Amino acid sequence: MRKQEVVIVGGGFGGVKSALELAGHSSFQVTLISDKPFFEYHPLLYHTATGGSKVVSSIPLGEIFSEKRIQILIDTATKLDRTKKSLTLKSGKKLDYDILILGLGNITNYFNIPGMSEYSYGIKSLKDAEKLKAHLHQQLTDTLKLDTDYVIVGGGPTGVELAGALPDYLKYLMKQHGVKSRKIHIDLIEAAPRLMPRMPESVSRVIYRRLIKLGIKIYLNEPVQAETANTLMLDGKPIRTHTVIWTAGIANNPFFAENHFQLSPNGKVLVDRLMQAWPGIFVLGDNADTPYTGMAQTALYDALFVTENLKRHADGKRPYAYKPRKPIYITPAGKHWAVVVWGKLHIYGWLGWALRKVADWIGYKDLEPWWKATDRLFADNRREDNCLICATNVVAID
Repeated sequence: MRKQEVVIVGGGFGGVKSALELAGHSSFQVTLISDKPFFEYHPLLYHTATGGSKVVSSIPLGEIFSEKRIQILIDTATKLDRTKKSLTLKSGKKLDYDILILGLGNITNYFNIPGMSEYSYGIKSLKDAEKLKAHLHQQLTDTLKLDTDYVIVGGGPTGVELAGALPDYLKYLMKQHGVKSRKIHIDLIEAAPRLMPRMPESVSRVIYRRLIKLGIKIYLNEPVQAETANTLMLDGKPIRTHTVIWTAGIANNPFFAENHFQLSPNGKVLVDRLMQAWPGIFVLGDNADTPYTGMAQTALYDALFVTENLKRHADGKRPYAYKPRKPIYITPAGKHWAVVVWGKLHIYGWLGWALRKVADWIGYKDLEPWWKATDRLFADNRREDNCLICATNVVAID
C-alpha cells in the first residue's frame, strides 16, 4: 500500500515530537519543515541570554533525527491549498500531503507601542538571546560601566525567570570586564495588577517577595507607553535606559490568518475533538485554541494525541477524543530557587529548583536518548560567554 504523506510544519516541541512518533511507521512518509536547522528549547533561553551554554537551549535537528528516516526541509510555509492538498514554501517549493500537522509557534506582539520593536531586546529565540548577551558585553566593553537601568517588560514566567537570573549575571560581567562593583538597577514592569497573573494570587505574592529580595524594582498596573534609543516612557515619566527586554506579548503565527483558518477571539485556531481545523489538517500546541495552550507540556501532549490517533486510524481502530491535561507550572526566580504549581500543591525554593531540573531532563528525553539528555542537562553548569576580550587591567569608571 502507498504510504500516506505526512507533512509537519514547525520545528518546536509539537512538530518535532510528532515527527519522532511517526518516523519509521510503515503507514507514513514524514516530511518536517522548520525555519531553523535546530530545535529551540524555549524554557532555557533566558539562561542562555545570561551566560549559560547554548547547548541547553538548542539541539540540531540532524542530531535528533540521525537514526530516523524522515525528510527535513529548512524553509517556511506560506500558502495552503486545501482543495489540492498542497503547501507552498517560501523557497517556491510545493509539497503535496495526505495529512498536515501544524505547530508553528507564536510570534512577538509589541501591541503597537511606539519604538518597542526597534529598540527593545527579546529572548524568544536563540538569536534573540545571543543578541541580548552580546549587547550586555559590548556595553561594558565600550563604556566600562553599567546601564542606568535594565528594564524587563512583562511579569509572566519569562520575565520572572530573566529578572531572577540577571542580577548575578551582571555581577559576573562586571568582574570579567574589570569594572568596579556597584549597585545594579533592574526594573520589572507588568501591566496587570500582579505578577504571573495566570497563577494563584498566593503564588504571585511569593514571587513578588522573592524578586524584591533579589533587588528587583517592580512596577504593577503600569502599561508601557513608548521607547526611544535611551528612554522608556512609563505613565508619562521617562526611565533612562539602553536596555529594555520585551517578554510581555505574543500573537499567533500569521500563517493561520493569511490562510483563512477559523480563529477564536484570542487569535488561536479553532479545532475539533480530534485537533483538526479542517479534515486532515491538525493544529497543535501554541496555535490551537485549547485550555492550556502556550505550554511546552501541552505541545508535547497534543503531538502524542494526534500521532496516536493517526496510528489507530492506520490500524483500523476508532480515534480517541481530545481531553485537555493541566500542565505542571515550574518557574525559576534566581539561583537554586523556583516555584512549582502542581494542581493544588505549591512548592517553593530549592526543592522547586530540583523539580525544574527533573522537568528539563524529561523535556530533553522526549526528543533524544536518556544519556544525551543527561549530558545536555549537565551542560547547564558550563558558562558560554562571547566576551572575547575581558579587561583585567583597566581603570574602572564609576
